[in-house]
Amino acid sequence: MEEYIEEFVADWKMAGKAEQTAQMYACHLTKFFRHCSDPTLTSAKVWLSGEVSPATRRKMGQALRAFGVFAQNNEYEFFEWWKLVPLAKEKSFAQETVTEDMYISAKTKVNSLRDKALIETLWSCGLRRSEIANLQVEDVNFTDGFLVVRTAKNGKPRIAPLSPMARRSIRRHLGPRKSGSLFQMSTNAIRLRLQRLGLPSAHAWRRGWAVQALRKGVSETSVRAAAGWSSGAMVARYTQALSGELAIDEFQRSWAG
Repeated sequence: MEEYIEEFVADWKMAGKAEQTAQMYACHLTKFFRHCSDPTLTSAKVWLSGEVSPATRRKMGQALRAFGVFAQNNEYEFFEWWKLVPLAKEKSFAQETVTEDMYISAKTKVNSLRDKALIETLWSCGLRRSEIANLQVEDVNFTDGFLVVRTAKNGKPRIAPLSPMARRSIRRHLGPRKSGSLFQMSTNAIRLRLQRLGLPSAHAWRRGWAVQALRKGVSETSVRAAAGWSSGAMVARYTQALSGELAIDEFQRSWAG
């Protein structure tokens, strides 16, 4: 089945989906086919039941389902039972989300020009830590107000909005410098810096950025494009806990109009 798995990964990448997810699924599929040479729904359930962690078991089930979709699309006569593969339910926990008040408070905790620029970039762009770490000075378009994210999670480049405040902060941080790494920080250095400042993680800033954008009336389509999400699933996931508040804000705007 190795050739089929390679083809599955290739199709996944050509569809513009995240390479990291494809590799994770391929790893699970390789283990599954080693476990059972003649896969059936029963053998799949037995294999899944051997995993204690619901989160991992869910990923394993998703790998089987994704491979089933691949087999169906290519008219391969196996895995026809893929729709019946059970997906483990995960407990949902409230995830920290940066609010506007937290952003304003954070600005009072930073002193260096680099830290100020980092905070403004997190709040303005909603970038992942790895994306921030990979930014180059040349990726900043001060005139039109955006950043070029050349290495996104899905392997595709995109542009992210840059607020006037973020532009000013980055200009002050850079000074006369015209090239090189924008922040000169690794992903781990960014994580540690936020911790030492007593600030939320970059992902909490990313969630807050998405919620704030929707709250201000930015369309879901634009949020998805700026965040690099291929579907609305991630928007829903990030904003699920605050959906009621977002609805109230939207109604208030409609009444004000």
